[in-house]
Amino acid sequence: MQESVKPLLSDSAAPVTTQDPAQRRRQRLKLLAVLAVCAAPVIASYLTYYVIKPDGRTNYGELVEPQRPAAGLSVTRPDGTAAGMEAFRGKWVLMTAAPGACDAACAHRLYVMRQVRLTTGKERERIERVLLLTDQASPAATVLAEHEGLHVLRTDPAALQRALPESQTLAAPSVYVIDPLGNLMMRFPADADPSRMKKDIAKLLRASRVG
Repeated sequence: MQESVKPLLSDSAAPVTTQDPAQRRRQRLKLLAVLAVCAAPVIASYLTYYVIKPDGRTNYGELVEPQRPAAGLSVTRPDGTAAGMEAFRGKWVLMTAAPGACDAACAHRLYVMRQVRLTTGKERERIERVLLLTDQASPAATVLAEHEGLHVLRTDPAALQRALPESQTLAAPSVYVIDPLGNLMMRFPADADPSRMKKDIAKLLRASRVG
């Protein structure tokens, strides 16, 4: 007589149970806590700088409210190869835009950006500088030679205009600050006072543990 095959599981085997709802809630809370910890340093810097501040203390730069994401702005290198603003994640960025010819006003903004970064001393490695070209021309080599470390990228003017606050236009050149999370958060006018810009940037660097 043929030997019968024994079942792999006995009647007493424990059934497979689904995850306890309370355990799922605890796991979600842990995930949210991790995300909050990652964003907290930059949020704390804003609170320290703009909310929890002594009476009479004001910022020189104009706040971009609400903040606008800049990391998704489509950019390329001057030679047309792919690039991305997300490469600056984790850094503070001073950014300006101009046609490739980079006239005297453009050169002045680049000079101010360079000097403001240099005056932060050892903190300067936390800051990057970006020139966004809005046409197919390129700056003269003599201009670029004066700005070692400057990132030159090209973008579509219409896309850049959409990324800017509604009250700003490319016809009114500015220097913008992008935070380490990739948000456009402050604007300085084209003729900004470098010493006052430096004070704003220094405050942000002191208040932030990120970037």
